[in-house]
Amino acid sequence: MDIEFHQLDLRYEGLRRRAPEREKRLLASLAQMGQQAPIVVVGGDGGSRVVIDGYKRVRALRQLKADTVLAMSWELAEVEALLLERLMRRGESDGALEQAWLLRELHSRFALSNQELARRFDKSESWVSRRLALVEDLPEEIQAQVRVGAIVAHAAMKFLVPMARAN
Repeated sequence: MDIEFHQLDLRYEGLRRRAPEREKRLLASLAQMGQQAPIVVVGGDGGSRVVIDGYKRVRALRQLKADTVLAMSWELAEVEALLLERLMRRGESDGALEQAWLLRELHSRFALSNQELARRFDKSESWVSRRLALVEDLPEEIQAQVRVGAIVAHAAMKFLVPMARAN
């Protein structure tokens, strides 16, 4: 289905960090060949569609002044769709910060306990707690820089988290 941009709810865009070089390649590909793969959405409030996967495609298509985006709708609850999408890209290199952002979102928006998150991610409660502590310790300004690709996630975790904890 084709969806107009104003119908998209981009509430989970901040859960993934950007890679400017990959986005440039995607932009070139979309300009040359058009959209090949649909984004994934679920039903939202008031007829909107919550984007689960495809934020880079949405940004690129907007830059290309497209009117609509090709989308596939999953008939799942938001929380289930987020967990399924994460499971489907498990082979990709999800960094600790991206994992932490998703855990924090699932914990705060859907009230999933640390125990439930550990079960859903097939990890220990300690792993969940450490990831959640990571986003609590790292200042939001630094996290924003990691999201847009201005600071490498590894550097933020290795050098800036210890400094934030010391302060």
